[in-house]
Amino acid sequence: MRYGDATIASVTQSTTAPPTGAAFPPDHHRRSPGPPRPGPLGRLAGLAYRRRGRVLIAWAVGLVFAFGLSAAFGGETANGSSAPGSDSEQAQRLLAERFPAQSGDIVRVVVRAGDVTGADVRRDVGALLGELGRLPHVASVEDPYSAGGTIAPDGRTLAARVYLDVTNPNDMPVEDTERLLAAAGAAERDGLEVALGGRAVQLAEATQSGSELIGLLAAAVILLIMFGSVVAAGLPLAMAIGALAVSASLVGVVAAVVTVPDFAPIIGMTLGIALGIDYALLLVTRFREWRAVGLDPEAATVATLDTAGRAVLVAGGTVLVSMSGLFAVGMSIMNGTAVVTMVATLVVVVAAVTLFPALLGYLGRRIDRLRLPLPRRRAAQVAPDGHLVPAAGWSRWSGLVRRHKVLAAVAGVAVLLALAAPFLGVHFGLPDAGNDPEDTSNRQAYDMLAEGFGPGENGPLLVVAQVSPADDEAALRRLRADLGDTAGVAAVSPPRLNPAGDTALITVVPTTGPQEAATEDLVQNLRDEVIPAATAGTRTDVHVGGATAATIDVNALIAGRLALLIGGVVVVSMLLLLVAFRSVVIAVTAAVMNLLSVAAAYGVVAFFLEGGWAGRLVGIDTATPMAAFVPVIMFALLFGLSMDYEVFLISRVRESWVRTRDNSRAIVSGLASTGRVITAAAAIMIVVFASLVPSDQVFIKVFGLGMVAAILVDATVIRMLLVPAVMHLLGRSNWWLPRGLERRLPHLHVEGTPDAFLRPVTTAEPTPSR
Repeated sequence: MRYGDATIASVTQSTTAPPTGAAFPPDHHRRSPGPPRPGPLGRLAGLAYRRRGRVLIAWAVGLVFAFGLSAAFGGETANGSSAPGSDSEQAQRLLAERFPAQSGDIVRVVVRAGDVTGADVRRDVGALLGELGRLPHVASVEDPYSAGGTIAPDGRTLAARVYLDVTNPNDMPVEDTERLLAAAGAAERDGLEVALGGRAVQLAEATQSGSELIGLLAAAVILLIMFGSVVAAGLPLAMAIGALAVSASLVGVVAAVVTVPDFAPIIGMTLGIALGIDYALLLVTRFREWRAVGLDPEAATVATLDTAGRAVLVAGGTVLVSMSGLFAVGMSIMNGTAVVTMVATLVVVVAAVTLFPALLGYLGRRIDRLRLPLPRRRAAQVAPDGHLVPAAGWSRWSGLVRRHKVLAAVAGVAVLLALAAPFLGVHFGLPDAGNDPEDTSNRQAYDMLAEGFGPGENGPLLVVAQVSPADDEAALRRLRADLGDTAGVAAVSPPRLNPAGDTALITVVPTTGPQEAATEDLVQNLRDEVIPAATAGTRTDVHVGGATAATIDVNALIAGRLALLIGGVVVVSMLLLLVAFRSVVIAVTAAVMNLLSVAAAYGVVAFFLEGGWAGRLVGIDTATPMAAFVPVIMFALLFGLSMDYEVFLISRVRESWVRTRDNSRAIVSGLASTGRVITAAAAIMIVVFASLVPSDQVFIKVFGLGMVAAILVDATVIRMLLVPAVMHLLGRSNWWLPRGLERRLPHLHVEGTPDAFLRPVTTAEPTPSR
C-alpha cells in the first residue's frame, strides 16, 4: 500500500490476534485507518521512492558535474602553514620577494665519510651535485666547499642545499624526487654515505597502503554480521560510496577557493565513509522495524525518514557546527579543513534523505534477501500497544545500569579521567624528519645532520633584515655579532644581501633541536631582547622566520583561539540539542559528556606519542610532539561525532518518554533499542578510522588514533554506561524546560513516535470511518 494513498494500521490483541510478544500477523489480518499527513522529510522520501530512477540519474549527473568542475577549475592541496600577521609570515614574505632563488622548496644533501675534504670525496660529491643540478625542477645547487659552506667541525659530514623551482613540495612530481633519490643512491660506495632530506623527499617516500579499502571491507563484514543479509548490508555501503564519490570530486573545487592542506582530503574521505555508513545503518535498522510492525515498503520508507531521518539531520547538523568552529582559529589550513569536511558531511546528509529512499524503492521489498548462513536472531517482537520489544540482552544491561547507577557513574568518570591524564604532560611542537621511520632517507639525513653539526642544524632560524639606505654595513655586523653572542646559538652565517642590496638574510643555527622548548625560548629572546637592542637607533627592520619559528607562531595563535573554538562549538551544539530534545539538562549533560570523551581521546594520543612499547605498535618509535592544530581538528571531529551517538540514543529515549512519561522505563527502552545499532556503528567507525593509523604521515596517524580511541570510549563508557547512569540519577529532571522556552522553541519531533504512523485497531471488526 502507498503511504497517503491507503491506510496503515497496527494490531492489538483480540480473539484472533497472536499472543503478546509475538510478531505481527500477515497483512490480510489488519485494518487501516487513515494516517496523519507525513512531515517534509517523509514527503521527500515518498517522492524519491516513487521517482527512484530519476533520483539515481540525478546523482549520476551530479557526480559527473562535480568531477568536471574539479578537472576544469580544481586547485591543488597545500603544504605548510603560517600564522597570519606573525613575525615568521613576514619573514617568509620578504624571502619570497627579495630572495626568489632561495624561496623555493629545499632538499638537503648530506654526505658522511671518513674525511669529506679528501680529494676522492670532493670528486664524488662534485659529480653528485652536478648530476642533481641537471635534473628537472632543480633551480640551483649550493657548493658546500665554497666560502661559507657547510662542513662539520670534525670533517666527517657535509651538507648542501638543492633549491627547487617549486615553493610547495606537493607540486614536486614524485617521479622527479625519486630521480634525486636514485642519483644519491648511485653515488654511495664503501666509506661514503649519502642521504637526502626535505618535505618533498618525505612525500616521495611515504607508502600508500590502500588501507582505506581495508576499512571499507571490514565495515562490510560488520554490516553482514549485524543484518545477516547481503541486501541489508549493501544499502549502507552503496549510500556511503555514492556520497563519497561526489564529495571527493568536489575537493579540487574547494581547493580552488580556499587553501586546503594535503591531509584534509584524507580526513574528509574517511569522515564521509564513516558518517555515510553510520547514518544508513540507523535508517536501515529503523526501516526494518517499521516493516516488522506491518508497513509496506513505501510507507516504511516514509516513516523511516520522518523519524530516523530527523535524527540524521540533527546529527549531521552537530558535525557541521563542530567543523565550522575551525574558522575561529583564523588560519587558512583550518578553513580549508573545515570546508572539506563540511562538504563531505553535507553530501552524506543529502544522500540520506534522497539517495537512500530511492535505493529502498528498488531493494526495500528484498531487504532480507541473500541471507547468510548465520544463526537466526529472534524475529522482531511487538507489544500490545504496537511497539517493538527490545532485545533481552540489552534490556538486561539497561536494568543492570539502572540498579547500580551510582557505581556506574563514578566508574565511568574515573575511567575517562584516567585515560585523559597523559595529556597533562603533552609536548606541543611540529613532528619533523626525526619522527620518520628509521629506514627512510629523510630520517637518515636528519640523524646525520644532528650527529655532525648538532641538533639545531635541522631547524635553522632565518633572520631577514630590511636595511635602510641611511644605515651602513655596521648595523648588519652588529646584528650578526649580537646574534652570535646569544646563549643557545651554535652558529651564525655571514649576511647575504639580495641583488638590490636592501635586504639581508642571516641563518642562525640553535644549539637545540627544533622540537625542544629551549629553541622556542631562543626565538622569543631574539625577538623580544636581542634584535631590538641590536637595531636600536637604526631603521633596520628584522624578522625571524623559518620552519621552526613558523611552528612556534602557529602554536601560539592556536593556543590563543582554542577557548573561543571550544566555547563556540559547545554553546551552538547545546542550543541545537535544546531545540531537538526540548530539555536544558539533556543539552548540558551531553556537552559535558562529550568534553570528557574528547579529553580521554587526547590522553590516549598523548600516551602513544610518548613512544615506548605503545608507540612502537603503531610506528612511533621516538617521543613525538603534538602539533597544535591536531587537537583542534580532533576536537571539531570528535565533538561532532560524539553528538551523533547522543542523538541516536536520546531520540529513542525521548520517544519512549513522550509515550509513557516514565523516565526509568524510557532510559531502559532507549538504551536497549539503540545498543546494537550504536555498537555496530562504533565498530564501523573504528575500522574506518583505524585505516589511517598505518600512514607514514604522523598527522594522519595521530588523527586515526584519536578517532579510534574517542569512538571506542564514546560508544562504550559514555553511551552505554555514563549517560544512562546519570539520567537515572537525575530522574524526571532530565526533561526540565522553562515554560517560557517551552512556548517559544520550535518542535523538531526528532523522536519517532509510532503513534504518528500506526493506529491500534482490532482485527475482528472493520474500523469505523472518522
